[in-house]
Amino acid sequence: MAELNIRYSRTPHSEKLKWVDRMTKVMDNQFRFPGTNWRFGLDPLLGLFPGVGDLASFVVSALLIMTMARHGASGKLVTLMLLNSAMDAIIGSIPLLGNIFDFAYKANERNVKMLRSHYEQGKYQGSGKGIVMGVLVAVLLITVVMIWLMWQIIAWSYRMLGEYL
Repeated sequence: MAELNIRYSRTPHSEKLKWVDRMTKVMDNQFRFPGTNWRFGLDPLLGLFPGVGDLASFVVSALLIMTMARHGASGKLVTLMLLNSAMDAIIGSIPLLGNIFDFAYKANERNVKMLRSHYEQGKYQGSGKGIVMGVLVAVLLITVVMIWLMWQIIAWSYRMLGEYL
């Protein structure tokens, strides 16, 4: 798989966006299954730790999105990125199914590809300071949904276990 190096020639803070590339690689493509070209990153590995790992992975994704928002991503693009990351986090928090999903979905890589397309189409919008507050609110809401979902799964598991005892 090719590196996700984006051409940020129109942005004043290209080092911050290079950080986005590096973190995306670490989260989605850092490792390779031996004998194959199939890559994975820390995201699915963190997902092996129920709840806490998915939440940590989502926080990293949110930081990446906030960095992209501050460096010219439009509100529409940021919304689409948040939806990608939210779907990854919420489905990823479901035991077993979520772990398989995490290995395949790669939300951060999808977000960087959307950002690349955004820049190539000339839609760079400068500072996204107004969007950052919206991102923070969305991250908070998604975190609450994840915690609620984990609580529901734990409660369901407890009830099922009680029926067998």
